[in-house]
Amino acid sequence: MTDLFTGIDIVENIRIERACKRYGDRFLKKIYFDSEIQYCKKKINKYECLAVRFAAKEATIKAVNLAFGVNLSFKEIEVKGKENSPAEILLHLKDKNKKLLNKPFKIRISLSHEKNYSVAIAVIIIV
Repeated sequence: MTDLFTGIDIVENIRIERACKRYGDRFLKKIYFDSEIQYCKKKINKYECLAVRFAAKEATIKAVNLAFGVNLSFKEIEVKGKENSPAEILLHLKDKNKKLLNKPFKIRISLSHEKNYSVAIAVIIIV
């Protein structure tokens, strides 16, 4: 039998834009990997790109907590963008969390954004 766990999050894009403008690199470096920042900076709608990644990280945090009872940090989760392909989640786990995620699993995400909101759902499949 396969177990499924989900997490979902929605973000108001203006909230991320305001945080970026108010706190600049301090905010970006606290939440995102350099690769995520560079990927989004190339986009016309960079704040939507950052917001959907924020939502993806929150959704992943929720799904991992449901599946394993572990609270991840933003900097343990990288959203890898791929042109014309679905984004992927890469985990960069702290040693203490590596031991707690002790079953084989896969993470799948779905991202969507528009002018005002970004949404993400994460699904963990324990195999």
